[in-house]
Amino acid sequence: MRIIALTVTLAALMRTAPAPGPYKITHTYTLGGDGGWDYIVPDPASHRVFIGRTDRVMVVDENSGTLIGTITGVNGAHGTAIVPAAGRGFATSGNDASVVMFDLKSFQTLGRIPAAEDADAIIYDPSSNRVFTFNGDAHSSTVIDPTAGTRVATVDLGGKPEYGASAADGKVYANLTDTSEVVEIDAKAAKVSRRWPTAPCKQPVPMAIDTTHHRVFSGCRSGVMAVSDYQNGKMVGTVPIGTGVDGAGYDPASADAFASNADGTLTVIHQDTPDQYSVIQTLQTSTGSRNMGLDLATHRIFVAAAKFGAPPANGRGRAPVMPGSFGLLVIER
Repeated sequence: MRIIALTVTLAALMRTAPAPGPYKITHTYTLGGDGGWDYIVPDPASHRVFIGRTDRVMVVDENSGTLIGTITGVNGAHGTAIVPAAGRGFATSGNDASVVMFDLKSFQTLGRIPAAEDADAIIYDPSSNRVFTFNGDAHSSTVIDPTAGTRVATVDLGGKPEYGASAADGKVYANLTDTSEVVEIDAKAAKVSRRWPTAPCKQPVPMAIDTTHHRVFSGCRSGVMAVSDYQNGKMVGTVPIGTGVDGAGYDPASADAFASNADGTLTVIHQDTPDQYSVIQTLQTSTGSRNMGLDLATHRIFVAAAKFGAPPANGRGRAPVMPGSFGLLVIER
Protein backbone atom coordinates (compact mmCIF):
# COMPACT_ATOMS: atom_id res chain seq x y z
CA MET A 1 0.00 0.00 0.00
CA ARG A 2 2.83 2.40 0.79
CA ILE A 3 4.46 1.73 -2.58
CA ILE A 4 1.18 2.39 -4.40
CA ALA A 5 0.59 5.58 -2.43
CA LEU A 6 4.11 6.81 -3.16
CA THR A 7 3.67 6.08 -6.86
CA VAL A 8 0.41 8.00 -6.98
CA THR A 9 1.96 10.93 -5.11
CA LEU A 10 4.94 11.11 -7.46
CA ALA A 11 2.66 10.94 -10.47
CA ALA A 12 0.60 13.78 -9.07
CA LEU A 13 3.70 15.89 -8.49
CA MET A 14 4.85 15.34 -12.08
CA ARG A 15 1.67 16.87 -13.40
CA THR A 16 1.31 20.64 -13.18
CA ALA A 17 -2.28 21.70 -12.61
CA PRO A 18 -3.48 24.76 -14.51
CA ALA A 19 -4.01 27.89 -12.42
CA PRO A 20 -7.63 28.82 -11.75
CA GLY A 21 -9.41 31.38 -13.87
CA PRO A 22 -9.37 32.03 -17.62
CA TYR A 23 -7.16 34.47 -19.48
CA LYS A 24 -8.89 37.68 -20.50
CA ILE A 25 -8.21 40.97 -22.24
CA THR A 26 -7.65 43.51 -19.47
CA HIS A 27 -6.52 46.55 -21.47
CA THR A 28 -6.63 47.82 -25.02
CA TYR A 29 -4.00 50.41 -25.94
CA THR A 30 -4.43 52.37 -29.15
CA LEU A 31 -1.05 53.41 -30.52
CA GLY A 32 -1.88 54.43 -34.09
CA GLY A 33 0.79 55.13 -36.66
CA ASP A 34 1.13 54.07 -40.27
CA GLY A 35 2.60 50.88 -41.63
CA GLY A 36 2.51 47.21 -40.87
CA TRP A 37 3.99 45.42 -37.89
CA ASP A 38 5.83 42.27 -36.96
CA TYR A 39 7.46 40.95 -33.79
CA ILE A 40 6.40 42.19 -30.36
CA VAL A 41 9.29 41.94 -27.89
CA PRO A 42 8.77 42.77 -24.20
CA ASP A 43 11.77 43.71 -22.07
CA PRO A 44 10.92 42.50 -18.54
CA ALA A 45 13.69 44.55 -16.88
CA SER A 46 12.38 47.90 -18.15
CA HIS A 47 8.70 46.95 -18.62
CA ARG A 48 8.85 48.15 -22.19
CA VAL A 49 7.55 46.58 -25.39
CA PHE A 50 9.43 46.91 -28.69
CA ILE A 51 7.33 46.65 -31.86
CA GLY A 52 8.69 46.55 -35.42
CA ARG A 53 6.62 48.93 -37.60
CA THR A 54 7.81 48.95 -41.23
CA ASP A 55 10.35 51.83 -41.02
CA ARG A 56 10.86 52.10 -37.25
CA VAL A 57 10.59 50.35 -33.91
CA MET A 58 8.02 51.66 -31.45
CA VAL A 59 8.88 51.55 -27.73
CA VAL A 60 5.82 51.33 -25.50
CA ASP A 61 5.50 51.56 -21.72
CA GLU A 62 3.87 48.30 -20.57
CA ASN A 63 2.08 49.84 -17.62
CA SER A 64 0.52 52.87 -19.31
CA GLY A 65 0.39 51.82 -22.95
CA THR A 66 2.02 55.08 -24.03
CA LEU A 67 4.62 55.50 -26.74
CA ILE A 68 7.87 56.54 -25.03
CA GLY A 69 10.32 56.33 -27.90
CA THR A 70 10.99 55.43 -31.53
CA ILE A 71 14.02 53.86 -33.17
CA THR A 72 14.22 55.32 -36.65
CA GLY A 73 16.20 54.45 -39.76
CA VAL A 74 14.95 50.87 -39.91
CA ASN A 75 14.17 49.79 -43.46
CA GLY A 76 11.78 46.87 -43.19
CA ALA A 77 11.47 46.47 -39.41
CA HIS A 78 10.90 42.98 -38.06
CA GLY A 79 12.47 41.88 -34.75
CA THR A 80 14.30 43.40 -31.80
CA ALA A 81 16.88 41.88 -29.45
CA ILE A 82 17.62 43.50 -26.09
CA VAL A 83 21.07 43.24 -24.46
CA PRO A 84 20.76 44.95 -21.04
CA ALA A 85 24.39 44.45 -19.98
CA ALA A 86 25.61 46.31 -23.06
CA GLY A 87 22.88 48.94 -22.81
CA ARG A 88 22.02 48.25 -26.43
CA GLY A 89 19.24 46.96 -28.59
CA PHE A 90 19.40 45.46 -32.08
CA ALA A 91 16.66 45.75 -34.71
CA THR A 92 16.57 43.87 -38.00
CA SER A 93 16.32 46.07 -41.09
CA GLY A 94 15.20 43.43 -43.56
CA ASN A 95 14.96 45.49 -46.73
CA ASP A 96 18.62 46.49 -46.66
CA ALA A 97 20.00 43.28 -45.08
CA SER A 98 21.31 44.95 -41.95
CA VAL A 99 20.84 45.32 -38.20
CA VAL A 100 20.39 48.70 -36.53
CA MET A 101 22.17 48.97 -33.16
CA PHE A 102 20.62 51.50 -30.77
CA ASP A 103 21.00 52.87 -27.24
CA LEU A 104 18.46 51.50 -24.75
CA LYS A 105 18.17 54.81 -22.89
CA SER A 106 18.07 57.41 -25.65
CA PHE A 107 16.87 55.10 -28.46
CA GLN A 108 19.42 56.79 -30.69
CA THR A 109 21.05 54.77 -33.46
CA LEU A 110 24.62 53.73 -32.65
CA GLY A 111 25.51 51.94 -35.85
CA ARG A 112 24.47 49.58 -38.61
CA ILE A 113 25.77 46.01 -38.88
CA PRO A 114 25.67 44.04 -42.14
CA ALA A 115 23.50 40.92 -42.02
CA ALA A 116 21.98 39.10 -45.02
CA GLU A 117 18.96 39.12 -47.30
CA ASP A 118 15.61 39.14 -45.48
CA ALA A 119 17.04 39.70 -41.99
CA ASP A 120 13.92 38.93 -40.00
CA ALA A 121 13.79 37.57 -36.45
CA ILE A 122 16.60 38.32 -33.98
CA ILE A 123 17.38 37.06 -30.47
CA TYR A 124 20.03 37.43 -27.76
CA ASP A 125 21.84 34.40 -26.33
CA PRO A 126 23.19 35.23 -22.84
CA SER A 127 25.42 32.16 -22.56
CA SER A 128 27.60 33.19 -25.51
CA ASN A 129 26.86 36.92 -25.23
CA ARG A 130 25.95 36.96 -28.89
CA VAL A 131 23.04 38.18 -30.98
CA PHE A 132 21.63 35.90 -33.69
CA THR A 133 19.58 37.06 -36.66
CA PHE A 134 17.49 34.69 -38.75
CA ASN A 135 17.74 35.66 -42.40
CA GLY A 136 14.83 34.07 -44.23
CA ASP A 137 15.67 34.29 -47.92
CA ALA A 138 19.41 33.93 -47.26
CA HIS A 139 18.84 30.69 -45.29
CA SER A 140 21.34 31.86 -42.70
CA SER A 141 21.98 33.36 -39.27
CA THR A 142 24.19 36.38 -38.71
CA VAL A 143 26.11 36.25 -35.43
CA ILE A 144 26.85 39.60 -33.77
CA ASP A 145 29.08 40.62 -30.87
CA PRO A 146 26.84 43.10 -29.01
CA THR A 147 29.68 44.75 -27.12
CA ALA A 148 31.84 45.43 -30.15
CA GLY A 149 28.81 45.95 -32.37
CA THR A 150 30.30 43.81 -35.14
CA ARG A 151 29.40 40.76 -37.17
CA VAL A 152 31.52 37.78 -36.14
CA ALA A 153 30.12 34.94 -38.27
CA THR A 154 27.46 33.78 -40.71
CA VAL A 155 25.89 30.36 -40.20
CA ASP A 156 24.37 28.48 -43.14
CA LEU A 157 21.16 26.92 -41.80
CA GLY A 158 20.17 24.86 -44.83
CA GLY A 159 16.63 26.22 -44.89
CA LYS A 160 14.49 29.32 -44.40
CA PRO A 161 14.51 30.34 -40.72
CA GLU A 162 11.65 32.06 -38.96
CA TYR A 163 11.74 32.64 -35.18
CA GLY A 164 14.20 31.10 -32.72
CA ALA A 165 15.01 30.78 -29.03
CA SER A 166 18.03 30.53 -26.74
CA ALA A 167 18.30 27.62 -24.34
CA ALA A 168 20.87 29.67 -22.34
CA ASP A 169 23.15 26.62 -22.27
CA GLY A 170 25.25 27.25 -25.34
CA LYS A 171 22.59 26.22 -27.85
CA VAL A 172 20.23 28.30 -29.99
CA TYR A 173 17.23 26.86 -31.84
CA ALA A 174 15.29 28.04 -34.88
CA ASN A 175 12.37 26.89 -37.00
CA LEU A 176 13.03 26.22 -40.68
CA THR A 177 9.68 26.87 -42.30
CA ASP A 178 10.38 25.58 -45.80
CA THR A 179 11.85 22.24 -44.70
CA SER A 180 9.65 21.85 -41.58
CA GLU A 181 12.57 21.32 -39.23
CA VAL A 182 14.09 22.61 -36.01
CA VAL A 183 17.78 23.45 -36.32
CA GLU A 184 20.20 23.59 -33.40
CA ILE A 185 23.10 26.07 -33.46
CA ASP A 186 26.20 25.79 -31.32
CA ALA A 187 26.40 29.41 -30.18
CA LYS A 188 30.14 29.56 -29.48
CA ALA A 189 31.25 27.55 -32.49
CA ALA A 190 28.71 29.37 -34.70
CA LYS A 191 27.72 26.25 -36.60
CA VAL A 192 24.74 23.92 -36.95
CA SER A 193 25.06 20.96 -34.58
CA ARG A 194 21.78 19.10 -35.18
CA ARG A 195 18.42 19.23 -36.93
CA TRP A 196 15.21 17.22 -36.76
CA PRO A 197 11.83 17.22 -38.54
CA THR A 198 8.68 18.67 -37.01
CA ALA A 199 6.32 16.33 -38.92
CA PRO A 200 3.36 16.15 -38.88
CA CYS A 201 3.69 19.91 -38.31
CA LYS A 202 4.26 21.84 -41.53
CA GLN A 203 5.67 25.36 -41.86
CA PRO A 204 6.82 26.05 -38.29
CA VAL A 205 7.04 29.81 -37.74
CA PRO A 206 7.07 31.16 -34.13
CA MET A 207 9.03 29.45 -31.37
CA ALA A 208 8.99 29.40 -27.57
CA ILE A 209 11.11 27.43 -25.13
CA ASP A 210 10.88 25.65 -21.78
CA THR A 211 14.44 25.43 -20.49
CA THR A 212 13.47 23.49 -17.35
CA HIS A 213 12.04 20.51 -19.22
CA HIS A 214 14.09 21.00 -22.40
CA ARG A 215 11.16 21.56 -24.74
CA VAL A 216 10.73 23.84 -27.73
CA PHE A 217 7.32 24.87 -29.03
CA SER A 218 6.91 25.51 -32.76
CA GLY A 219 3.75 27.21 -33.98
CA CYS A 220 2.89 25.69 -37.34
CA ARG A 221 0.88 27.14 -40.21
CA SER A 222 -0.66 23.69 -40.65
CA GLY A 223 -2.78 24.42 -37.56
CA VAL A 224 -0.85 22.74 -34.75
CA MET A 225 1.78 23.54 -32.16
CA ALA A 226 4.62 21.04 -32.29
CA VAL A 227 6.53 20.19 -29.11
CA SER A 228 10.10 18.86 -29.33
CA ASP A 229 12.50 17.45 -26.77
CA TYR A 230 15.61 19.42 -27.69
CA GLN A 231 17.94 17.21 -25.66
CA ASN A 232 17.01 14.16 -27.73
CA GLY A 233 16.19 16.05 -30.91
CA LYS A 234 12.80 14.36 -31.23
CA MET A 235 9.18 15.37 -31.51
CA VAL A 236 7.02 14.84 -28.43
CA GLY A 237 3.64 15.62 -29.98
CA THR A 238 1.31 18.23 -31.46
CA VAL A 239 -1.67 20.20 -30.19
CA PRO A 240 -4.33 21.93 -32.38
CA ILE A 241 -4.22 25.73 -32.57
CA GLY A 242 -5.87 28.44 -34.66
CA THR A 243 -4.96 29.32 -38.24
CA GLY A 244 -2.30 31.79 -39.36
CA VAL A 245 -0.09 31.53 -36.26
CA ASP A 246 2.78 34.02 -36.06
CA GLY A 247 3.46 34.34 -32.32
CA ALA A 248 4.19 31.93 -29.47
CA GLY A 249 5.21 31.97 -25.82
CA TYR A 250 5.71 29.75 -22.81
CA ASP A 251 5.33 30.83 -19.17
CA PRO A 252 7.07 28.49 -16.71
CA ALA A 253 5.12 29.97 -13.80
CA SER A 254 1.83 28.63 -15.14
CA ALA A 255 3.22 25.90 -17.43
CA ASP A 256 1.09 27.40 -20.18
CA ALA A 257 2.11 27.81 -23.82
CA PHE A 258 0.43 30.29 -26.16
CA ALA A 259 -0.15 30.65 -29.88
CA SER A 260 -1.48 33.91 -31.36
CA ASN A 261 -3.34 33.35 -34.60
CA ALA A 262 -4.49 35.48 -37.54
CA ASP A 263 -8.00 34.04 -37.23
CA GLY A 264 -8.45 36.21 -34.13
CA THR A 265 -7.73 33.65 -31.44
CA LEU A 266 -5.15 33.03 -28.74
CA THR A 267 -4.76 29.31 -28.10
CA VAL A 268 -3.76 28.49 -24.51
CA ILE A 269 -2.09 25.12 -24.05
CA HIS A 270 -1.29 23.63 -20.66
CA GLN A 271 1.74 21.45 -20.06
CA ASP A 272 0.22 18.58 -18.10
CA THR A 273 3.58 16.80 -18.14
CA PRO A 274 6.62 17.51 -20.33
CA ASP A 275 5.21 15.01 -22.83
CA GLN A 276 1.49 15.69 -22.49
CA TYR A 277 -0.36 18.89 -23.49
CA SER A 278 -3.96 20.02 -23.62
CA VAL A 279 -5.81 23.06 -24.93
CA ILE A 280 -7.44 24.75 -21.95
CA GLN A 281 -8.75 27.93 -23.58
CA THR A 282 -9.32 29.61 -26.92
CA LEU A 283 -9.53 33.35 -26.31
CA GLN A 284 -11.11 35.60 -28.93
CA THR A 285 -8.78 38.47 -29.75
CA SER A 286 -9.11 40.35 -33.05
CA THR A 287 -8.89 39.31 -36.68
CA GLY A 288 -5.29 39.61 -37.84
CA SER A 289 -3.91 39.48 -34.28
CA ARG A 290 -1.18 36.97 -35.04
CA ASN A 291 1.79 38.62 -33.29
CA MET A 292 2.37 38.42 -29.54
CA GLY A 293 4.97 38.95 -26.85
CA LEU A 294 5.09 37.53 -23.31
CA ASP A 295 6.62 39.34 -20.34
CA LEU A 296 7.83 36.60 -18.01
CA ALA A 297 8.14 39.04 -15.08
CA THR A 298 4.54 40.29 -15.11
CA HIS A 299 3.04 37.31 -17.00
CA ARG A 300 1.27 39.74 -19.32
CA ILE A 301 0.71 38.81 -22.94
CA PHE A 302 0.76 41.59 -25.52
CA VAL A 303 -1.04 40.96 -28.80
CA ALA A 304 -1.09 43.28 -31.82
CA ALA A 305 -4.52 44.41 -32.98
CA ALA A 306 -5.97 46.70 -35.61
CA LYS A 307 -9.16 47.38 -37.52
CA PHE A 308 -9.35 46.47 -41.17
CA GLY A 309 -11.33 47.82 -44.09
CA ALA A 310 -13.01 45.82 -46.83
CA PRO A 311 -10.81 43.26 -48.61
CA PRO A 312 -9.87 43.84 -52.28
CA ALA A 313 -12.75 43.18 -54.67
CA ASN A 314 -10.72 40.65 -56.63
CA GLY A 315 -10.06 38.67 -53.49
CA ARG A 316 -6.31 39.10 -53.77
CA GLY A 317 -4.16 40.70 -51.10
CA ARG A 318 -4.92 41.78 -47.57
CA ALA A 319 -7.62 44.09 -46.34
CA PRO A 320 -6.28 47.60 -45.64
CA VAL A 321 -5.58 48.66 -42.06
CA MET A 322 -7.85 51.48 -40.91
CA PRO A 323 -5.77 54.61 -40.24
CA GLY A 324 -4.81 55.12 -36.60
CA SER A 325 -6.31 51.82 -35.45
CA PHE A 326 -3.15 49.88 -34.57
CA GLY A 327 -2.77 48.97 -30.91
CA LEU A 328 -2.04 46.31 -28.30
CA LEU A 329 -4.31 43.98 -26.38
CA VAL A 330 -3.09 43.15 -22.87
CA ILE A 331 -4.06 39.64 -21.76
CA GLU A 332 -3.81 38.47 -18.15
CA ARG A 333 -5.38 36.10 -15.66
